[in-house]
Amino acid sequence: MNFAIIGASGNVGRKTIEILEKSNIELHKLFLIASSKSVGKKIKFRKKEINLEKLEDYDFSKAQITFFAAGSQIAKEWIPKAAKKTIVIDNSSFFRMEKNVPLVVPEVNPEVLEKHNNIISNPNCSTMQMVLALKPLHDEYKIRRVVVSTYQAVSGAGKAPMDELFEQTKDYLEGKQIQPKNFTKQIAFNLIPHIDIFDKDGYTKEELKMTNETKKILDEKIDVTATCVRVPVKTGHSESINIEFDKSFDLKNVIEILKNAPGCKVIDDRKDGGYITPFEAEGDYITYISRIRKDNSNTKAINLWVVSDNLLKGAALNTVQIAEHLMKKM
Repeated sequence: MNFAIIGASGNVGRKTIEILEKSNIELHKLFLIASSKSVGKKIKFRKKEINLEKLEDYDFSKAQITFFAAGSQIAKEWIPKAAKKTIVIDNSSFFRMEKNVPLVVPEVNPEVLEKHNNIISNPNCSTMQMVLALKPLHDEYKIRRVVVSTYQAVSGAGKAPMDELFEQTKDYLEGKQIQPKNFTKQIAFNLIPHIDIFDKDGYTKEELKMTNETKKILDEKIDVTATCVRVPVKTGHSESINIEFDKSFDLKNVIEILKNAPGCKVIDDRKDGGYITPFEAEGDYITYISRIRKDNSNTKAINLWVVSDNLLKGAALNTVQIAEHLMKKM
C-alpha cells in the first residue's frame, strides 16, 4: 500500500513520518508533499531518501491513504479534490463537525470508520486525550458534566511559536525587552488564557472545539465547559478534569477502570512526584492519568490530571492508528 503526507515538513508531518518509521505497517511507497519552499529537500525514511514534492504538482491517486497535516486552509482547498482519489485522514479542524465525516479516536469510537466517504477527521489534541479517559467511565457510570482546564504546550501552535518560547526565554534571562510575535502576550515565564479566536460568548474556538468534539465522539447529552491556557512548555498538553456522573460511584472501581483504559496508564501514588508531568510524557505514545480523587464538593464527581504528548497521540499517532484500522478492512 502507498501512503502520502501533505505537510510533511511541519511539526505533525515530521512526527507522522517518525511513527510510520517505527511502525509495522508495510509500505510500498511513501509520498511526501510540502510547500514550494521545501520542494527539493529530502527526508530519510527506512534507509531511503524521499524527495519532497510540491502540492500543486502531486497526483492524489498515487496513494491509497493520505494524511493531511497542513492546516485548515489547505484542507478546505485540497481535501475535496483529494477525496475523489484517496482516503484522507485530516489533522485540521475544518471537517471535524461535518455530519458525514467521522471524528475518530480508535480506542474510543472505531465503529464510526464503517461510514466514511473518503474523509476522516482527527480530533483536536486536547479533546483526544480527554476522551480516552472519559470513554470507559461513561460506559460504566454515564457522565453528566465535564469541567476541564487545559495547560497546552507551545508545540500545539506550530514551529514558529516553539521558537518564540526559546527566544523569549533567552531574552528574558539576558534582561532584554520582549516583543510577542506569535502570541498575544509574552509566553516565557508566563501563562496566556487564550488559544484561538474569541467567539461572541467569550469562549475561544479551542474551548468550543473541546465541547463540540467531545459531544460528537462520546455523547451529545454530556455537558462540557472548558478553559484553555497556553503555557511555556515545549511539548505535552496537561488537563485538570472534573467529571460529574449521573449516579454515585466507587473510587476503587473508577481507578481500576482507568487502569484498563486503552491507550492510557495510571500513575497516581499520592506522594511527592507520584504523578506525571508533560516533560515526562514527551515522546511517549501513552496518555497518563494521575491525581485521581473524589470531588469533596460533589458526591457524584471526581477529579483527574491527564497528560499526553500533543504531537503524538494528540495528532500524528492517532492518524496512523486510524490508518491501521482502515488497512484491516481493505
